[in-house]
Amino acid sequence: MIEVKNLSKDYKLKHKEPGLKGAVKGLFKPGFETVHAVKDLSFEIGEGEIVGFIGPNGAGKSTTIKMMSGILTPDKGSVLINGEDITKHRKTVVRNIGVVFGQRTQLNWDLRLGESFELLKHIYQIKQDEYDKTLDELDAILGIKELLNKPVRQMSLGQRVKGDLVASMLHSPKVLFLDEPTIGLDVSSKYALRKFIKEINALRKTTVILTTHDLGDIQELCERIIIINHGEMMEDGNLSEIVDRIAPYKTLVVEFYDEEAPEIEKCEMTEHTGNIAKYKFMKNETTAAEIIAHLSKVKTIKDVSIEETGIDDIIRVAYTLM
Repeated sequence: MIEVKNLSKDYKLKHKEPGLKGAVKGLFKPGFETVHAVKDLSFEIGEGEIVGFIGPNGAGKSTTIKMMSGILTPDKGSVLINGEDITKHRKTVVRNIGVVFGQRTQLNWDLRLGESFELLKHIYQIKQDEYDKTLDELDAILGIKELLNKPVRQMSLGQRVKGDLVASMLHSPKVLFLDEPTIGLDVSSKYALRKFIKEINALRKTTVILTTHDLGDIQELCERIIIINHGEMMEDGNLSEIVDRIAPYKTLVVEFYDEEAPEIEKCEMTEHTGNIAKYKFMKNETTAAEIIAHLSKVKTIKDVSIEETGIDDIIRVAYTLM
């Protein structure tokens, strides 16, 4: 569905020396520095995939999304959506994509929400019966019809995000780009957005590319992640496989009846507080069951639990390794 080949984008930033002298010099002989926002980026995304596109601030995520959605023109490389180059056939391709930017809205601030939808219906030349059917389907997921008569300027952030999601799907695009859509949302609104993504993907096989700093979104929605930094590809693969490679360990939490905690082979005691001890072990060397069996031979165990490495920790380590 999406094929990105050797994508690159540079920006020229004006560089001014400090002080009055620098200001005067900048007027007559300004200096510039080149920032390589995206460098030779290549990947493919299949139909119906939900892919997390992540990286630290300034990594080039939004620039890449803007080039993929036709907002920016790449300096080098190409983006093919459903086999067509978006730079050469922009009008045709954008009919098959939807975009939601978490910090900007495509809704008309001075109109009611329903009027914004009607405007988009005419822009995309959607037939009335198709428009009604799509709006009914989206209402079943997000409950949007109760907001149709509300002016956009009077809507809360969560309501506007719902409106933007519906607006992006009215023309039934095959590809949906979501650039930090959960920014500033409360728990209820995040749940609604995640539900929307899952159901749209299941109902219409919509391909979804999601950039976010909310790693709960990634963990709940994405089987595959692409990590970039400084505009370059760092990781591309199955989330579970990347997690196993970056953090190939688990922690067994054992509660004893007294405060003695034995040391055992094939694992490391990382913490011991009172009658609770934590044992860190490599998943490819041993199992929790084997450790419990060894401990049971020398101590009476009151309770056990396993701590998985959090997705936040995994991504933080991945960023550190870049």
